[in-house]
Amino acid sequence: MATLNTEGQMLPRVALLLGDYTGIGPEQCARVLSDGRLNDAARLVVVGDVRVLEQGMRDAGVSLSWRTVASVAEIDWSRPEIPIVDLNNIDPASLPRGVVSAESGRLTGDTLAHAIEMARHGEVDAITFAPLNKAALHAGGWHFPDEHKMFAHLLKHHGYFSEMNVLDNQWMSRVTSHVSLRQAIEQVNFQSITDAIQLADRTMRRAGFVKPRLAVAALNPHAGEGGLFGSEEIETIAPAVAAAAQSGIDCRGPFPADTVYLKAFAGEYDGVVAMYHDQGQIATKLRGFNRGVTVTAGLEAVFTTPAHGTAFDIVGKGIASTGALENAVRLAAKLASAEKARMAA
Repeated sequence: MATLNTEGQMLPRVALLLGDYTGIGPEQCARVLSDGRLNDAARLVVVGDVRVLEQGMRDAGVSLSWRTVASVAEIDWSRPEIPIVDLNNIDPASLPRGVVSAESGRLTGDTLAHAIEMARHGEVDAITFAPLNKAALHAGGWHFPDEHKMFAHLLKHHGYFSEMNVLDNQWMSRVTSHVSLRQAIEQVNFQSITDAIQLADRTMRRAGFVKPRLAVAALNPHAGEGGLFGSEEIETIAPAVAAAAQSGIDCRGPFPADTVYLKAFAGEYDGVVAMYHDQGQIATKLRGFNRGVTVTAGLEAVFTTPAHGTAFDIVGKGIASTGALENAVRLAAKLASAEKARMAA
């Protein structure tokens, strides 16, 4: 297993979590671990249950050598075996597969919480988790609308944070996220737009952009058509964009949401700030469903995950794509390395 990058620097330590057992995560993780395809990006340590990893190996039809460790500190990174912190908390024989399971959701949350403690104590530099199920998490007692708010709670984070999606180095963020469409419209205001623009700019700079070019989407059809279809663009969004631009952020808009992603994917912008969840998700998932990555932006720890879900319909078939998971690990490593460099500076 490689420990240094091409510049001779130590590769970041990334905790790889197997995701919700009932989904495709174990299979995906087993496949990417079996051939060392990510050894050039990170030092990976699996956090979870050995029995779940073994199930993933059977699903993927691969074999790999692993060894259990009590902590990251005792890992000999020069050895070829995959290190795993075995929580011994998930018995595959006791859980159904391919369905939402409250018990699996509870245990998935427990595993995430353990990895977050590892990050808080400096044992790992980033966390990448295979797909989980939000409904299962909630049913299992983790009463948060999504995992990002769970992370913020466990980290005792105060202040603005959000999720971003990355596809082919295009960064997509949003003003509102996992709320109803009615609530999303109510939550679009000058401050929430400003917070979203600032977070996108700050996160992208940490990812290596010198001055990210951001396009801001409108809320209404045709950007409101001059007030004919709504006044939010005139009264709220445009002033927020202007204020952000005045502060030094390279942002423009609001642009009609049905065309702004064409501009971004054509290279005119590095990212888009949407007003609500599906504005961005539909565009990016149509373009590259099996490549996109979700980043939790604004928290003290680095979190990445595939932008797709648990794919219950193909569980156990051995056909799950690993593209998004691979991209998630690589992005986590990149962000972790950038954060280390920033802290050192």
